Amino acid sequence: MQISRGVYRKKRLYGQIRRELGLVFRELARKKECDIIEGHLMPDHVDMLMAIPPKYSVAQVVGFLKGKTAIHIARVYGGRRRSFVGQQFWARGYWVSTVGRDEVAVRRYIQEQEKEDQRLDQLTLMPL
Repeated sequence: MQISRGVYRKKRLYGQIRRELGLVFRELARKKECDIIEGHLMPDHVDMLMAIPPKYSVAQVVGFLKGKTAIHIARVYGGRRRSFVGQQFWARGYWVSTVGRDEVAVRRYIQEQEKEDQRLDQLTLMPL
């Protein structure tokens, strides 16, 4: 899932709500009989390895997760109780791939994503 790239949203996601959002994602996934095997929230996106039962499409599950988490964030952190028209927290699309024998590699990628982003940030801070 990609999050809309806005400085305000970026700081809010990575800051105080980062820990809570993981729990929200897991509870919502359970409601769709899905299992989040591995996940990591980054400043501008979320990486997840999920098991989705065949009775649901990926689009159904991702749409459900994005919609419900956006409502949760608006209510809890934006002080909104209703009328979410025109507000978007998540970017419109998402990237998905099936995982078979490469599951270990995908897990490792998700686990090491934050370290890699920090390393790349350090490289961009170095003067040329």
